[in-house]
Amino acid sequence: MEIKSIFITAIKALWVNKTRSVLTMLGVIIGVSSVVLLTSIGTGLQLYIEQQFADLGANTLFVVPGNPFGDGGGLGNHETAFIESAQGKIKRRYLDKILRDHRDIITDGAATGYSTGEVKYKNETKKITLLGVTANYETVNNTEAVKGKWFTKNDEERSKRVVMLGPKVAEELFGKIDPVNKQIKLEGQNYRVAGVLETKGGFGGPSFDNYIFLPLNTLFDDFNSELIDNFSFKIKDETLINEAKKRIENTLLGENLDKDEFSVFDQTQLLETISSILGILTTGLGAIAAISLVVGGIGIMNIMLVSVTERTREIGLRKALGATPDVILVQFLFEAALLSVAGGMTGVGIAYV
Repeated sequence: MEIKSIFITAIKALWVNKTRSVLTMLGVIIGVSSVVLLTSIGTGLQLYIEQQFADLGANTLFVVPGNPFGDGGGLGNHETAFIESAQGKIKRRYLDKILRDHRDIITDGAATGYSTGEVKYKNETKKITLLGVTANYETVNNTEAVKGKWFTKNDEERSKRVVMLGPKVAEELFGKIDPVNKQIKLEGQNYRVAGVLETKGGFGGPSFDNYIFLPLNTLFDDFNSELIDNFSFKIKDETLINEAKKRIENTLLGENLDKDEFSVFDQTQLLETISSILGILTTGLGAIAAISLVVGGIGIMNIMLVSVTERTREIGLRKALGATPDVILVQFLFEAALLSVAGGMTGVGIAYV
């Protein structure tokens, strides 16, 4: 019997038992769609983070308290980072000194401090993370306002009570109302909303969209906090990154800081660490999902074994008509292959949708 006839016979055999064929394919459908979806989510997250860092530009440097990468080179935990920040090792005046001493290769720099508080607008109240930033944070970190505009350097110097809202905070407090120039309360004090920021998300941690940004001096004055979370610097050219890194380290060491009390790194270093973690995570998720593929394959094998037992009369009749054992074996292999291919294509289609 030629291959074409065997193929047609296999299709007819599967069509006669449509319900069983569909149920047999379910294992493969679920397995394939799981593998595709989980690996796609991991890869998509990695691409999203790469895009976020690309938006910052390749010529950006960061200074943070302690060592965010941990002793083993991976990202340290948030608890350790919080303790190191709370020790107040990084001072605001260090930013001014670095900009003053290295203006030839560092074009700009911004500082970020943090605190927490309760924000209220009419009957809406929630606990919120507050980020105090210098007025040039917008340009250094490429963070734009979609409504209103950033507060000015004058607002920062005079400790004005103005805020920029993350998009999720604005939505939760104001809904569809335009929040610009509205008054909100932070810890009982009135603040004017200067604008709403674009959606930024977060890099595997808390989302910037849930933060409220205010002038750094206002944060220091109103919340009795002088904790610096990080500095960010724009370097004149990305080829000067390593030189700028060494200069910043030398300046901070000259301020009686120990080498383990601060870290200077560029986004490439951070991105490589995050990508490595996401790569391992994606591989792990794919491996877990692949187990369901094995289960689906075993399901097809079992059903085909049962099918052979059920169809002994058909097999005997075909043998009597001259079919060899090899021909019958090929037909059952064709049926198994068709179930696998159909299930795989359906799984890919579901994952694509």
